Amino acid sequence: MATDSSPALDPARMIAEARRAFFVMFALLCAVWVIQIANWADDYRLTVDYGIAAQRPGRLADILIAPFLHVNWQHLEGNSGPLFVFGFLAAYRGVKKFLALTLLVALTSGAAVWVFERDQVVTVGASGVIFGYFGYVVLRGLFDRNLIDSLIGLVMGASFAYILTTAVPGTPGVSWLGHLGGLVGGLAGAWIFRDRTATAAPAAAVTPAAGATPTTPGTPTRSTDPDRAQLLKELDDLGL
Repeated sequence: MATDSSPALDPARMIAEARRAFFVMFALLCAVWVIQIANWADDYRLTVDYGIAAQRPGRLADILIAPFLHVNWQHLEGNSGPLFVFGFLAAYRGVKKFLALTLLVALTSGAAVWVFERDQVVTVGASGVIFGYFGYVVLRGLFDRNLIDSLIGLVMGASFAYILTTAVPGTPGVSWLGHLGGLVGGLAGAWIFRDRTATAAPAAAVTPAAGATPTTPGTPTRSTDPDRAQLLKELDDLGL
């Protein structure tokens, strides 16, 4: 019997992508901390000069810089863990897709702040991007029809649902607009960057091996449905 093995489910490829995602997130986190050191040494001048200032056309480009800036060390420390965890989970299926997702959630988070925030407020921090990664991780498995990613999304959603409370008005000193904008971008990204091969791939051709007895009408045969084959492969990878 000839079978079709999906590259996305190849264990060697998954391990390689996970390793690449780890180093990408480690490098990103190091960059954020180096920027924080420079910002702290300059009395947080970077925060003032490059934070998101709402409704100011000359500061529109700052929506791509603000996620790397923080108001103090406590702000950075609070964001570092979630940024690494959700960033890694968003990146381990492919770093190129992850970079496009990061650009998307930075834009939606920053745009929400730039358009709707009060004009006297300057907003910085990676939390909007973190919310984008969170939304992406929660929904990705459903759109990709991927059992492992669906389980990850379910666990992450149940474990960190409390963070959604900071995406609604009422939390002092927290940019709920940035959180909400990032979350919307992440949810949209799960659809935009979905694995289209999961639904577009044709059914695998099945040919009898040499000397095999052909099946006759009424004889049970193994399903060649690609979705079922993918599900069985993932269960086998999990040892179930």
